[in-house]
Amino acid sequence: MSKQVFTQVIRGAHQWVKQAEEGLEKALAEHGPDKPVGWGPLTAYNLPMSYSLMGLEAKTLGDLRPQVEHARELLKPVPSDDMWLPYLGDGLDAGAATMLAQEALVALRTLNGHQMPPGWQGFISDTIMRELGIQLVDGRMPGFAAILGPAPTTEIAVKVVRDLQERSILAFLCANRDGKTMREQMVEGGVLKEDASMEECWDLYVVPVGPDTLDAIYVLNWSIRSALTFGGHKRGEARKCLDYTKRRINAFGITFGEIPDDWYATGAGAILMGYPVISDSTTTPEIRPTGVTVREEIVVETDFRKLVPTCIDTRAVKVKIEKIDVPVGYAAAFEGERVRKDDMHVQFGYKYSDAVEYARMVEPAEIQDGDVQLAGPDIDSVEAGGAMPLSIEVLIAGRKMQRDFEGIMERQIHRWTSHAMGFMHTGQRDQIWCRISRKAFGAGFRLRHLGTILHAKLHDEYGGIVDKVAVRLCTEADQVKAKVEEAREAFAYRDDRIAGMTDESVDVFYSCTICQSYAPDHVCVITPQRLGLCGAYNWLDGRANYEISPAGPNQPITKGRTIDHVKGEWEGVNKFVYENSNRKVERFCAYSLLEEPMTSCGCFECIVAILPMANGVMVVNREFQQVTPSGMSFGELASVTGGGAQTPGFLGVGRLYLSSPKFLSADGGVKRIVWMPKALKEGIRERFQKEAGRVGEPDLLDKIATEEEAATEEEVAEYLAKVNHPAVSLDPLM
Repeated sequence: MSKQVFTQVIRGAHQWVKQAEEGLEKALAEHGPDKPVGWGPLTAYNLPMSYSLMGLEAKTLGDLRPQVEHARELLKPVPSDDMWLPYLGDGLDAGAATMLAQEALVALRTLNGHQMPPGWQGFISDTIMRELGIQLVDGRMPGFAAILGPAPTTEIAVKVVRDLQERSILAFLCANRDGKTMREQMVEGGVLKEDASMEECWDLYVVPVGPDTLDAIYVLNWSIRSALTFGGHKRGEARKCLDYTKRRINAFGITFGEIPDDWYATGAGAILMGYPVISDSTTTPEIRPTGVTVREEIVVETDFRKLVPTCIDTRAVKVKIEKIDVPVGYAAAFEGERVRKDDMHVQFGYKYSDAVEYARMVEPAEIQDGDVQLAGPDIDSVEAGGAMPLSIEVLIAGRKMQRDFEGIMERQIHRWTSHAMGFMHTGQRDQIWCRISRKAFGAGFRLRHLGTILHAKLHDEYGGIVDKVAVRLCTEADQVKAKVEEAREAFAYRDDRIAGMTDESVDVFYSCTICQSYAPDHVCVITPQRLGLCGAYNWLDGRANYEISPAGPNQPITKGRTIDHVKGEWEGVNKFVYENSNRKVERFCAYSLLEEPMTSCGCFECIVAILPMANGVMVVNREFQQVTPSGMSFGELASVTGGGAQTPGFLGVGRLYLSSPKFLSADGGVKRIVWMPKALKEGIRERFQKEAGRVGEPDLLDKIATEEEAATEEEVAEYLAKVNHPAVSLDPLM
């Protein structure tokens, strides 16, 4: 590390540690050592940086003292002008000291009632981390960038962020220079609206974290939690956690202009985690040796048009850029973009018109590949703000194409079309609602571009199955109505076929190991009656993806000899799980919570946890932020459940599994569910009622307690007795 960089890092680190020491002493004098600190139910890891690097559970002001003292111990004196040393180790120690001091400072700031200004995220919860986890591991989000301060101009700021969005790289905006922030530049450049909600910002992959340099610690302590959640590392395993972030989290920092001391110290913390820093300033000394990071530590790129490609190359990020011939930006970063009524040119479906999307298999001779046809007027025929009927019919031919794949490919229409900037898509089948923005219309986007997208993406992602794709679009009202009726017949056929599949009706299950980059010992076993715990893959998806990529993460698992049909244990499945879990998991029981349950990675939609006093289980979804009757929040439960280990009594699941006849069938099935959040209960009601009726308990759902009836395990047990819940009369679970 160059002497200039080292000197500025040390100076900046001393500033941060001094602030933390002074702030702590002032807080102790005012509040005393027993005052709670931290972010409560938003994280299960106390202060995540000290939890990871020191093994410290800092829950009170008094607990902060060893954190700040250790930060001071890590610091070396600022080097004199005539002294030359091997600076790298001391510089990295200063980076660690900075992160510990900054984390203490934001905890103290929160204790003192600090509120983040409107439009800024602040602390990033465990829930957000897990929601993004699946995007990180399945490649939709290759990495993230932490940007300190504003760009020299709004034009440059927009160019850099758009370059990141097009590569589906998340951008965190932090700090200011002379009061100017990049968030302001995003508003000026039309990337964000002034009143954009944080949900909109996350959907756009542009997240203003905080207007101060100190707020950058929120990004770093969010990132270090991935080593605990997905990597399965324990608190205090500093070397392992830092090695994990270096090798598994593709992140980098970007700075504009001359770098001040406090930014250098913050950057040293990022480099310690394996994240290089790319600067546009010629005053920044480059540090090219590799080792701490995958490639170089500090790199200068003065041409803003090359800045993002340089970042990607320096961090060795594997990015797949979508090159589809449409007149608007196209990338996963635009998925979930909202088109508001005032910004809308035209809409389709919902309560405004008939609309349907429908994919079906045809013979190769019936279509010409790439043929996109529109029957009826295009969107330039309607006044701005109007509505039109729309049918989107995708015709697919291929030697390996099967009718079972139609629904799988059809469900991708939402994702693929939503990647077009200015096109909003919600729903599926005959329940879609789409909007095209005025800006997209003005750029030249027309209905035929939907066909262009679908043709390109079907070949791109399903090339192992698809030989030809044609798209038929229609806006003629009578023809759309007819197409809706035709499609509904196909939908009914698919539902009946999938609903009729059972675990006993097949000899092969499918694996999903896509999350092993984060949880190396985890193997998801997908059966016809048990979808993947992330909720994104079912048995048909596994089979389709195996056809597409025979060497990919979805592999066939031959069941083999049945060991226990009640618990769901098979010889072939055990062998596969053992060989593909780094020989860590020897047995797997598909239908039991208590005996050799499936491992969990961290991307689960819900957690099932035992409530012994209630003789049943509770279910909590990731959106629920309160403490559950288990005494733990979702984040705290996730720290017990995830990481790729078998944890009897705790299980990550997809929410559709809650209505499956195989849900904990060895332990009593759905009759064991005694508590779940009200919102989750209502979300699964229709499907759950069918399973409840099948087991002879048609009013079971109404007997399940929610947060409105019970907050503790004792209250759950009392409620069950009051409503005569079937779990009361079941054999003891333990």
